[in-house]
Amino acid sequence: MKFHSCYSQFCRYYRKYANTTKATMHIDNKPGEKVEVDWAGQTAQLVDRDTGEIIPVYVFVAALSCSQYTYVEAFLSQNQECWIAAHVNAYQFFGGVTRILVPDNLKTGVEKVSWYTPTINKTYHEMAEHYGTAVIPARVRKPKDKASVEGAVGIISTWIIAALRNQRYFTLKELNEAIYHKLIGFNNKPFQKKTGCRLSVFLEEEKSTLIPLPATPYELAYWKTAIVQFNYHISTDKIHYSVPYEYIKHKVDVRITRNIVEIFYNNHRIASHVRLYGRAGQYSTIPEHMPENHQSYNSWNSERFITWAKSIGPNTAIVVKAILSSHKVEQQGYRSCIALLKLADKYSVTRVEEACKKALSYTPRPSYKSIQTILQTGQDKLKDKEDTTPISNDNTTQFGFTRGAGYYGGKNNG
Repeated sequence: MKFHSCYSQFCRYYRKYANTTKATMHIDNKPGEKVEVDWAGQTAQLVDRDTGEIIPVYVFVAALSCSQYTYVEAFLSQNQECWIAAHVNAYQFFGGVTRILVPDNLKTGVEKVSWYTPTINKTYHEMAEHYGTAVIPARVRKPKDKASVEGAVGIISTWIIAALRNQRYFTLKELNEAIYHKLIGFNNKPFQKKTGCRLSVFLEEEKSTLIPLPATPYELAYWKTAIVQFNYHISTDKIHYSVPYEYIKHKVDVRITRNIVEIFYNNHRIASHVRLYGRAGQYSTIPEHMPENHQSYNSWNSERFITWAKSIGPNTAIVVKAILSSHKVEQQGYRSCIALLKLADKYSVTRVEEACKKALSYTPRPSYKSIQTILQTGQDKLKDKEDTTPISNDNTTQFGFTRGAGYYGGKNNG
């Protein structure tokens, strides 16, 4: 009996203690201070028009903490592109920006979770900087940190998502039009415990306190890392962009938007290019990024090579033209032309001209390798059994020539 009395007394005192430690404080949300964002737990759905397959659709919710005015939009994915697009569209819907942005701890928003120093995703941080807002993630498993959006998500799950579940939608546009129609009703629905509705409180108390939108919406940028190759270019989407040659073999950060590719080293921009599209393997090269000896090589062109070749002889000029025309991009033949013309330093001008003449008797499009082989084996020194007519550069078209019947073993007609 005595034991029961002591236990009852202990329970009474413990409840009293527990009630004091569980005390909560009401925090007034200032107009224009916070917007809370999250993905709804429930998904909507689309129907594949061809197969009848059900396609899950993810619902983004943004709610202003003061007025609880809410924005909702459906996306086919929860990836970063959709996450950023959802924020941009939400700000356009609100007509302004709050001073604080409160996301959940998703990888698309927060790379490293920490109450004191969370690491914000680079693209997400850049978007926040563009709109002049600060990202302060909610604490893990602390729904009170984003009570507005948690409440809105719960209501929207029944008010909008469940209401649309009985309808069939074949495109995301159709579904978002239906969501928008329901959203208008949701924001105009009267509060149960206070006067007005979300829209009226937003218009009367919060809209005027929002930060004005920037002149242009944020343009999504992708970030990646790359190593500068020995040709002082980095590669993205199989297209190559130059950086100053001093950064060869350094790791750099690459920021990619729809129109621009920017390259950073230790947070300093070292190069910027107009983004190229189309054929893989294209190069965007800024001459100032090249070493001096490469800049001088870059000044070469077909006319300069042909002029040099003509100084050796007409057959050499024809071979150089043939090499230049055998590539889709003229510059691809420059190295072969230089190698061919420099053979004159080793074998003499006369022998190179004779070797080109010999090669043209075999094919209208000789290569550098074939000329080199003729010189190495001394074939240019052997006299032909039949004296062929010297080739004239002016009479040659498409870098070829017409052989006589004797070459093919034909009989004399005379």
